[in-house]
Amino acid sequence: MATLQDFRNERLRKLADLQELGFNPYPAESHRTHETAAVKGDFATLEGQQVTVAGRVMGIRKFGKLAFIVVRDQSGELQLFLQDGAVGERNATKGILGIKDITLLDTGDFIEATGPVIKTKTGEVSVGVESLRLLSKALRPMPSAQDGFTNKEERMRRRYVDMNVNLDVRERFVRRSKFWQATRDYLNDNGFVEVNIPVLEHTTGGADANPFVTHMDALDQDFYLRISHELPLKRLIGAGFEKVYDIGPRFRNENYSDEHLPEHVAMEWYWAYANWQDGMKFMEGMYKDVLQKTFGTLQFNVRGFEVDMSGEWEVWDYATVIKDRYGIDVFTSTLDEVKQALKDNKLEVEQTENRARGIDKLWKNIRKDVAGPVWLVNTPTFISPLSKSNPDNPETVQRFQPVIAGSELGNGFSELNDPVDQLNRFVEQQGMRDAGDDEAMMLDIDYVEMLEYGMPPACGWGFSERVFWIFEGVTAREGVPFPQLRHEYDEVTKALYPQVDFTQE
Repeated sequence: MATLQDFRNERLRKLADLQELGFNPYPAESHRTHETAAVKGDFATLEGQQVTVAGRVMGIRKFGKLAFIVVRDQSGELQLFLQDGAVGERNATKGILGIKDITLLDTGDFIEATGPVIKTKTGEVSVGVESLRLLSKALRPMPSAQDGFTNKEERMRRRYVDMNVNLDVRERFVRRSKFWQATRDYLNDNGFVEVNIPVLEHTTGGADANPFVTHMDALDQDFYLRISHELPLKRLIGAGFEKVYDIGPRFRNENYSDEHLPEHVAMEWYWAYANWQDGMKFMEGMYKDVLQKTFGTLQFNVRGFEVDMSGEWEVWDYATVIKDRYGIDVFTSTLDEVKQALKDNKLEVEQTENRARGIDKLWKNIRKDVAGPVWLVNTPTFISPLSKSNPDNPETVQRFQPVIAGSELGNGFSELNDPVDQLNRFVEQQGMRDAGDDEAMMLDIDYVEMLEYGMPPACGWGFSERVFWIFEGVTAREGVPFPQLRHEYDEVTKALYPQVDFTQE
């Protein structure tokens, strides 16, 4: 049975033959005039007209003086019809292949074909090839769809192969692009300004997360990769921006899960003179607009939940939901009562359990069964200690979280703008950090100083691409094009490149 090395050696032989004939197997230019889908879709207009198409060779069939080549570009596939006498003679200087040179082509090669748009006797829309050029010689065979490129580890490591074999994977990332473009369009259309903020920070904050650390030689100082967009964007509110946002990567040095990656794309916006209720209304509109533009529907089956995003959202009060489900008061219940509720519902009770963690577990036990969309509001202050309190009930905070398909898919607040309060909270968090909590926030005195100059009341919101993953119905690693994996080389790769010293990698 032929091995990858056998296939590669045969293609290297053809590459040498092409070069011996005077061909440049990797020219710099192409002259495509039409995508394949346009040729097929507009046959009535294009019939008989000269076009130039280009793409990857998906199949080659030769029958005496006739040959058929199927090429694929991003828009689709198209048949090329080659007939001896119609195809131009070889001109290696111009990179033009003769019909006899087809034997030097393989599936996976990129070619360019020029000729009239025709229909073959079987009714297949095709290009009647008059000129054929090689654009790139492939040295490895692409697995066929029939072979089933299904090994998860292999698919992740060679995603460029995965997207060629499993076209639905490539289309997923077209939708991912639409998701972020629709997000950006919605914000721009509502008067927000996109300002790109630094990824490298002296002090990182805005979330409870362990940061990545790097070193900048020019300043001879350590920097952190941002864990959140929050504090720089709120500095911009202090600088006079009234509606500002950023979309880009953030980094949290944490473990992988089906819903979390250490590196992922996120968006945060901040809106001066708006409060959390303004933010809820705004985000309902954004979810509907973005999901419709991304998926073409607002009705989803997500992880077994039937979710209809087209209607008005329910609003759930945190304490009421806990009271109705478990019969306990989140504000007055004792730790023993919380532990008993955990036991009664077969939830884990740790020795270090505290009321805040225990009540949060009780809520998450409810959340996992919620189809949504639901807004969770009036979170207790002890659950969310860094949030702005409700003036009419300081035991709760002005926070709003969307619950959809058993997950919380975003987070919004009326932002804290009291510099004294913020400093006290930072000092408390820094104390926790000094005591060994790597996820506690760092004390950012520059941010406190900004607040002392004055920041207007504002609403803030953030969500990550987890929103896309959930509605797309994929895990986090499946939801990004090139997930991080442990760096390693397989034995086949080592054997194919004997000139490379892999011990130095």
